[in-house]
Amino acid sequence: MCRVVDLQQAVLAKNDATAQTLRAELAARGTTVVNLLSSPGSGKTALLERELLVARERGVPVAALTADLATENDAVRLARSGVPVKQVLTDGLCHLEAGMLGRHLEAWLPEGTRLLFVENVGNLVCPASYDLGESLRVVLASVTEGEDKPLKYPTAFGLAHLVVVTKTDIAGAVEFDEAAFRAHVQQVNPGVEVLLTSARGGEGAGALLDRAMAAADGGAVHAPVMARQQREPHHHEDGTHTHTHTHSGPHESLTLTAAPGAVTQTRS
Repeated sequence: MCRVVDLQQAVLAKNDATAQTLRAELAARGTTVVNLLSSPGSGKTALLERELLVARERGVPVAALTADLATENDAVRLARSGVPVKQVLTDGLCHLEAGMLGRHLEAWLPEGTRLLFVENVGNLVCPASYDLGESLRVVLASVTEGEDKPLKYPTAFGLAHLVVVTKTDIAGAVEFDEAAFRAHVQQVNPGVEVLLTSARGGEGAGALLDRAMAAADGGAVHAPVMARQQREPHHHEDGTHTHTHTHSGPHESLTLTAAPGAVTQTRS
């Protein structure tokens, strides 16, 4: 078991080094990465689409890369905003890694991009351990997921620079306890800001973009108490073994230009 844990630590150390290099390279280009993590069905894509529209209205040059195990559905939705979008299909991999992101940005990320929003694979376990070279890590949870979500996924919420609550327009219908949720967030990540948003109702529209731009402009970003050295390897639900995912083969990606519906399929 120790040898498996050591392997996982080595993989994370390599990823962190790659992430640092990618962060520096993108910063030299004037690009800031925002890494979005959540469970499937949290409303992450809907919120991101709204934020991309706000960015376009404000004249902020942004792009979005979205990752899924299959289908280009999210990229098609995001491309309706009119900004450059790329879909990465991970072929079963439950998270993005810094090296993978870097490869997909080569020859695609438009020059002058101020913000790159990365919509990670819908999962609060695997992606939590991988730095993508982001300057702002955002963890989202919808009002339908329960107030104890931060306690169930302490690593994801504990390493967040910002926490976003989605679907607040139905908070009353599902009896969402905002005070309890905030208390649980503070328990695992003291001092982190919690934003309330509704892609449908418009609450908090542009707030995520504001925080991202502040980070891009060198503003202070919340420093989570949980150190990255404290991350633990993730386990299968049956608890039988620890594992790490490494893929050396090609990953399929789809690129959408500013014109919605224009899809180009590539491999890297």
